Order: sequence, then C-alpha cells, then structure tokens
Amino acid sequence: MTLYHVLVEFQKDFLKVDGNQITIGIKSKPIKGQANKEIIKKISKYFGVSSLCVTIKKGQKTEKKIIEVLN
Repeated sequence: MTLYHVLVEFQKDFLKVDGNQITIGIKSKPIKGQANKEIIKKISKYFGVSSLCVTIKKGQKTEKKIIEVLN
C-alpha cells in the first residue's frame, strides 16, 4: 500500500509521477464523479493494477487528493 498526493489539472491529458507526488491531466469534467473515475483509471493503468486497487482517500471534490494504491 502506497499513498500518493495527487494534483489534478483539467483540459489536459498527461500523468507525471515524482516520488509520492502525482500530477495528472484529465479531460473529464468534475460532474457526477466522472473526473475521479478517469483519475482512478489512469493511475491504475500506470501502475499496472486493477482499478479496484486505487482508492481516493481524501479530496473527493477537490483538485488536491490523497490516493492509495495497493500493489
């Protein structure tokens, strides 16, 4: 289990990992959880784990989040 601090930028498409800091660009709008779903999908793909192994621990409705990745 590893915790990461995540900063979200909208209208972009990228993922950058630096230690326990992730900066991610997403295209989805923060409506009805669409943005959070895209974040989880991108992070799980990057780490090669199931999306069920990625959890937003804090920051469900903000651009700064803490995410847990189970490996």
